Amino acid sequence: MVDRAEGVVIASSSAVGAEQAAREIAAQIVAQLRPGETPPEALAGLVCFVCARYDAAEFAAAIDRALPGVEIYGCTTAGELAPEGWTSNTIVALGFLRRDFTLAAQLVEDLSHFSVEAGRAAFTETRDALIASDPRIEPENCFGLLLIDGLCRREEAVISALYSALDDIPVVGGSAGDSLSFDKTFMIAGGKVHSDAALLLLFHTDLPFAPFKCDYFEPTQNKMVVTDADTEARIVRELNAEPAATEYARAVGVMESKLEPSSFASHPVLVGVGGQYYARSIQKVNPDGSLSFFCAIDEGLVLTVARPRDPYESTLATFESMEEQIGPVSLYIGFDCVLRRLDAERRQISRRLSELYRARKVIGFNTYGEQFRSMHVNQTFTGIALGHRGREDVAE
Repeated sequence: MVDRAEGVVIASSSAVGAEQAAREIAAQIVAQLRPGETPPEALAGLVCFVCARYDAAEFAAAIDRALPGVEIYGCTTAGELAPEGWTSNTIVALGFLRRDFTLAAQLVEDLSHFSVEAGRAAFTETRDALIASDPRIEPENCFGLLLIDGLCRREEAVISALYSALDDIPVVGGSAGDSLSFDKTFMIAGGKVHSDAALLLLFHTDLPFAPFKCDYFEPTQNKMVVTDADTEARIVRELNAEPAATEYARAVGVMESKLEPSSFASHPVLVGVGGQYYARSIQKVNPDGSLSFFCAIDEGLVLTVARPRDPYESTLATFESMEEQIGPVSLYIGFDCVLRRLDAERRQISRRLSELYRARKVIGFNTYGEQFRSMHVNQTFTGIALGHRGREDVAE
């Protein structure tokens, strides 16, 4: 599959092996460059979203060999947003052209021992390096993409460091997945894979852009209080002083024996922050009847049972809002919670939503959590809408 957006070249492959997929993606990228232009000359960086069925280490090494001299980043997924819509068993790549983008990257490892202070210093250094790389770069023309280990349980700390380091530069992103195995997720950088790690990709562009966030749930009057929790592990043992799974099942009207990923996808709980509500989705029921969450949780936290709106209409409204804001959109770089996809499948609207994503040119991946500015959220579709170059730029 070969495709193109303003300032970005797009490639994808569903080849059986990682080596062949890397070769196909490299060939598609090269085919979209100007005659005589080499990949290192043309690309500020390549970002790859890799289905977990591939050997991520093999792909990282293979794509590095296939495109020597190109800075390559990426992560594993719980599903892909490809040119044809929602897919699985695919690798999708975005090549950012130097004539439209400048890129600075920061790999943060050993998230298990992440220090907010050290992270803030590292992210500030990345921001300063990007701005210093060209006197024409202004912070208001910058945005960040954050890719992070989806099993690290450190997203909130990393985002706290980012938010204080980058000032008003918007950051969106996604937590890497492994196709619902919940075993191990990987970042890709420097021809290698990294677990327990995060990647900040900081871009400058003269193209119009805007961050977006989309969900389709609203609060009800039904509340639950976390009365016993393991904060570090994101495990809730009790809600309203009752076993967590039992009380959650009662609150949302599902039999406890029927609790599974599709149930959690259809019935997230919400947390109110600053007058707005954000989803806190459940990952699984544990053998002891406790609940593991995708987001930070704490004792005393009030959880609000959510009521769904129409997923298709809510997503379409988000796209229309972006088009009103920046004009025609060339590309949506999207981070879409895997639970949204599971819920769409349960509602039997996945084909309609996939077609909407295809028509609106959404490229990205299904996540274990999403980042939007200073928040780590669940069951949300976040990203960056990229617009078209102005007429005066075309003339140049």
